[in-house]
Amino acid sequence: MFSVIVIADVTEPIEKLSAELAAKDFICSIISDISDVEDAIEQVTEQRPDLMFIAMDGVSGNSRILSLPQRIKQEIPLPVIALASRETFCRLESAKGVDDFILEPWDAAEVVFRAKRALQRTNQLGSEELLKCGDLMIDLARCEVSVNGRLVLFTFKEYELLKFLASNKDRVFTRESLLNRVWGYDYYGGDRTVDVHIRRLRSKIEDSPHTFIETVRNVGYKFRDGV
Repeated sequence: MFSVIVIADVTEPIEKLSAELAAKDFICSIISDISDVEDAIEQVTEQRPDLMFIAMDGVSGNSRILSLPQRIKQEIPLPVIALASRETFCRLESAKGVDDFILEPWDAAEVVFRAKRALQRTNQLGSEELLKCGDLMIDLARCEVSVNGRLVLFTFKEYELLKFLASNKDRVFTRESLLNRVWGYDYYGGDRTVDVHIRRLRSKIEDSPHTFIETVRNVGYKFRDGV
């Protein structure tokens, strides 16, 4: 499990965000009294989290708080993600030390995606737990898939087919080969099963900017980065 600190006034959206992070196996705590910068730094350094969120709306009227990410990084090398509304987005230019940002309304899948990506960049999350192909990310530990931060739901066989293709990017597989690798040699269904599942995958992960599965004429399919 990874520990997360959220620096923000305690509001319903922040409490909901904390609960959603906890549901995704993050240990989450909130620092709400941020009137004293030194005290906030002391609390963070004592808890030594793996990652920190800071709500830009919670620092209105206190420009010294904007220096908090950089100050904390001088004590602990941790990733910092800003939570901002469109009204406070402009403050990010003054907030040095911020590695990423998320605009309201905060979506749980996007928050978890960006948190894991930040942890991976700092080598705190093993790369073997995540499989990334362009904007598509497969969390192998939790069997979850997101596209551009959006969580996508699959049946078990859809997920297994997607994982197999993404694990063998740019390699062409015949329908028969996919049938044997994903469904097993004792499966008696025809290779049309593969086509049906490929069509379902495409409907869930592809749109105009993203094409992940390529049909190789008269052969089968291959997976690519989605551009």
